[in-house]
Amino acid sequence: MKNNKMNLVIRTVMLAVLAAGVTGTLTGQDGKGGRLVGTWDAVVTIRDCNSGAALNTFASIASFNHGGTSIGSTSGIPQANRTPEHGVWRHVRGQGYEFSFKSFNFVGGVPTTYTIVTHALNLDRDGDTYTSEGTAQIYTLNGIQVGQGCSDAIGTRFGF
Repeated sequence: MKNNKMNLVIRTVMLAVLAAGVTGTLTGQDGKGGRLVGTWDAVVTIRDCNSGAALNTFASIASFNHGGTSIGSTSGIPQANRTPEHGVWRHVRGQGYEFSFKSFNFVGGVPTTYTIVTHALNLDRDGDTYTSEGTAQIYTLNGIQVGQGCSDAIGTRFGF
């Protein structure tokens, strides 16, 4: 029974983390700011890492700040079961960026695991849309990895 609960927690966390992790906009952790700073809406697709088959799709939102920090939320997991995403991002080169964020997961109000999502992001030339893909790694609170998932996202700049 304990293993079934842990498997359920891990699956829920993987969905939430992957969903949230795919909502990125970046400016550069080098502190220069730039065209990626801002708030982005994203459609995140959780995928089977082996086959690439889509498992779930949901909306997320993320803000990438000057200086290389980020914060985001997802509709893929209820807020009562997961904290907002707090993370970092950086410019790699050209239109390429990467980001990583962490969130804590709860079951019945009790913290059970945390997730770290890492994605590579490619911004379009106009700076108004992006695509990204990467992984989510799920850990027990004492740092033992208990799961991993894959996701991709399509983002559009949020604005007036």
